[in-house]
Amino acid sequence: MAFVAWVIMGVVAAAIAKSVLGFEAGWPATVILAVAGSTVGGWMAALLTGNSDLPFFSLPSWILAILGCMLVLWVFKKFTDARR
Repeated sequence: MAFVAWVIMGVVAAAIAKSVLGFEAGWPATVILAVAGSTVGGWMAALLTGNSDLPFFSLPSWILAILGCMLVLWVFKKFTDARR
């Protein structure tokens, strides 16, 4: 059940990150990038707090997931825009 909760968090974080960054991509790509972004957010939590096991309903978990998604979407956008 925890995996489903984290996927839901990743999708919600990706939707917020997409709207903040003005990122335009299909939902399959966004979900894949969201999982990567949430993972980055978890790594940021581990670096900042020494503990990556933050509870699902905590504000730091959501902020780090959104920031991780924003970082991954921004990097992806830079790489895809550079190829055009």
